[in-house]
Amino acid sequence: MTPASVQALQGLRDLTMLKWYVIPFLAIVFYIYTYEMKKARATGNWNAIFAGLTVFGMDCINETWNGWVFHFTQRSAFWTAPGETALRTMVGWNIEIIFMFLISGIIYYNTLLDNKEDRILGVPNRWFWAIIYSAFCVFVECLLNLGGHLVWEYEFWNRSFKGVWLIFFFGYLHFYVAALIVIGMKSDRNKIITICSIYSIAIIANIFGLGIMGWKY
Repeated sequence: MTPASVQALQGLRDLTMLKWYVIPFLAIVFYIYTYEMKKARATGNWNAIFAGLTVFGMDCINETWNGWVFHFTQRSAFWTAPGETALRTMVGWNIEIIFMFLISGIIYYNTLLDNKEDRILGVPNRWFWAIIYSAFCVFVECLLNLGGHLVWEYEFWNRSFKGVWLIFFFGYLHFYVAALIVIGMKSDRNKIITICSIYSIAIIANIFGLGIMGWKY
C-alpha cells in the first residue's frame, strides 16, 4: 500500500475523530434543505431538492467504486484523502466532502436560468453551468493535490493534460449531467424513481463490499 493509503486507513470511520464544528456544518446543510423544501411546498417545484440529492447520490457511487479500486489493487484508490478531517468515511471520502456535495447540486440548480432553452455563449445554460462547475471542482482538486490533502497515485489520474480531462469527465461532469437529466424529467414520480435508483446502486454496492465481504475502504 502507498503511504497515503496506509494513512487513510488510520481512524477510518472512527467516531473519536469527530470535531465539534461538524454540528454547525450539519445545521447549515439542514437549513439549506429545509429552506428549499419550504419554497418547494409553496411553488410545487422540488427541483432544487432533486438536484441536490442527485449530485450527492452520484458522489456516493463515485466514492464506492473508488474504494473498490483500493480493495482490488491493495495499493491505492484513484484518489485518497489521508489528511486531517473530522471524520474519514472512506479512503477518499470524509465528512467535509460529504457536506460540500450535499449542497453542490442545490448551488448548481440555483444558478440555472428560469428558461432551460436560454443559452450562455451559445451553450444551453444547464450544460454551460454543468461544465463550469465541473471545471471549478477540478481546479479545487488540483489545489488540494498540491497541498497534499488529496493524493493521486496513478499516472492517468493526475494533473497532466490527460489526467485533468479524465477527472473532469469521470470525477465531476456526470454528477451535473445526472442532475440536469433528473430535473428535466416531466413528472416528479420519475425523478424520485431515478434518484432512488442512484442511491440503491450505492447502498447495494456498499452492503456487498463493506457488510458481506468485509472490505475495508
